[in-house]
Amino acid sequence: MAVGAHGPCQRMTALTLSGWIKRRVRGHLNLEGWFRMPWTQVIDPFGNLLLSALVDGLPVAFLFVALAIFRMRGHVAGLLTLGLALLVAILVHGMPAEYALWSGFYGALFGLWPIGWIILTAVFLYNLVIKSGRFEVIKDSIAGVTGDRRLQALLIAFAFGAFLEGAAGFGTPVAIAAAMLVGLGFKPLYAAGLCLIANTAPVAFGAIGIPIITAGAVTGLEVMSISQMVGRQVPFLAFFLSFWLIFVMAGWRKTLEVWPAILVGGGSFALTQWFTANYVSPMLPDIAASLMAIAALTVFLRVWQPPSLWLFPEEPPASMRVRRHDPGTLLTAWAPFLILTVLIADWGLGPVKALLGVASVRIPLTPIDGMIVAGGQTLRVVFNWNLLEATGTAILLAAVLAAFVLRIEPKRFLAVFRETLWSLRFALLTVASVLGFAFVANWSGMTPTLGRAFTVTGVLFPFMSAFLGWLGVFITGSDTSSNALFAKMQQITAENTGLNPVLTVATNSSGGVTGKMISPQNLAVGAAATGLVGREGDLFRFAVGHSLFFAAVVGGMAMLQAYLLPGMVPPPVPAGVMVPDTTRGGADILFWSGMVILVLLLLIYRLTPVPRPAGEVS
Repeated sequence: MAVGAHGPCQRMTALTLSGWIKRRVRGHLNLEGWFRMPWTQVIDPFGNLLLSALVDGLPVAFLFVALAIFRMRGHVAGLLTLGLALLVAILVHGMPAEYALWSGFYGALFGLWPIGWIILTAVFLYNLVIKSGRFEVIKDSIAGVTGDRRLQALLIAFAFGAFLEGAAGFGTPVAIAAAMLVGLGFKPLYAAGLCLIANTAPVAFGAIGIPIITAGAVTGLEVMSISQMVGRQVPFLAFFLSFWLIFVMAGWRKTLEVWPAILVGGGSFALTQWFTANYVSPMLPDIAASLMAIAALTVFLRVWQPPSLWLFPEEPPASMRVRRHDPGTLLTAWAPFLILTVLIADWGLGPVKALLGVASVRIPLTPIDGMIVAGGQTLRVVFNWNLLEATGTAILLAAVLAAFVLRIEPKRFLAVFRETLWSLRFALLTVASVLGFAFVANWSGMTPTLGRAFTVTGVLFPFMSAFLGWLGVFITGSDTSSNALFAKMQQITAENTGLNPVLTVATNSSGGVTGKMISPQNLAVGAAATGLVGREGDLFRFAVGHSLFFAAVVGGMAMLQAYLLPGMVPPPVPAGVMVPDTTRGGADILFWSGMVILVLLLLIYRLTPVPRPAGEVS
């Protein structure tokens, strides 16, 4: 049965629906031609956008209900959602079963590499530091800056997490920052939840600006104009988020006690992010803003501390007694995270990626490669096993160097790795199943159908643009993927309704950041890093209200900029017309300074004493 890109022309009624599905099933029993004729993605399969969107929304709705109401374990909810998506893709969109299964398989591979690889190596690095006994020194050094739990969250979840997002992305900030907060004494659910909320403002410029670059590539708009527009939305959210994070922890009155520190940390971050996004490059806003926030907070807290020390209600004050350590001990304890910082920053640079990319192995999935037509283009389905270029490999190298600095024997090193892999088995299954669902939904036409349903909102489209980006990130777990899916649709709809397309394309990215905290893959990362595997539903319930609220804030901001403050929106400029790339010099400085710091760390490690281990791996 040949199906056009827009599905059957006739309207389907309830009386003919069952017969239509039966014909679909019978059609799938005939395998002839599957591997000779490409299949065209079907959007709006019923010829009725509302009905199509309702049916295609069933897997998304089920995932919400499974996590929020039934509190299913993440891997169970993910596998069931994947199964439901396969049924909708095959029976409703007419996708050949073979193609649907291979789409899910490809998504699962992508979930394990590179995303699962990042989760595994990040938690492994943290476990090495714990087993070495050095994390107690890190706790003491942070308590030496501030013993206040509110400000620790601001430093680690907000500022340091933003740096990791800007340098690596793909769940790294949640994995590392949440594990650090747990080590400091935060309850696991709180640590993971706070890091999920904090990992909002930096996402649009994450992984060295890849989401913005992708939006430019998809739409043909100049990347810098999109960067400028996002830079006139997200910094407001970032500044507000620094207050909100403390409010979630301690309530309004206790938030007001630390407003000077929030003003310094959140304000320095927002201003630097705005300036870099508008006048430098989309590659550097998160890195520059986070480093500025960390430096400003650290200096400020040397001269100011809150009037009262805030700890968790059940936490005795004695738990924050600070022990002093010599500089060599402090440097050795922090060395794994300093090495990590240098490596993941350098790994994202163009020259480094080009050098490491020579080890990549590209594996075409022959049964499906070139056999699906989506958006008028034939999809090339090639699994890129970028062994050296992957961010997880940078983290693994950091772990190897950390073991050298911390004097961890190879046998113990491997034992910790085995223990980490076993503890993360269900988290990795969750990520694989959710990414399998995302690819089935994208390639069958389910996600584009849902996206098209958002475009019929007329004058409210700028508001709904934020929720379209939110939906894309919830399904795919990535602002980059959301932009790849919906940025062109945002552009076309804006042009057809008389809106500036730069605004809607940028809002897709800005709104998408608010869906990151509840994307199932990010929930799996947070649960894995804090020992909450199986409790992803609890994390979802913790974050979902904040996610929807922030999406509405971004949508409201877009409405104001569309109709009341149009001067804030840059003009739509075709690619290649605006300012040339000015990041090369800064990237070179970042790379070589990082290498110098790394060499110095390795040279001086032998001057420090060896601590007593925290415990052996069973």
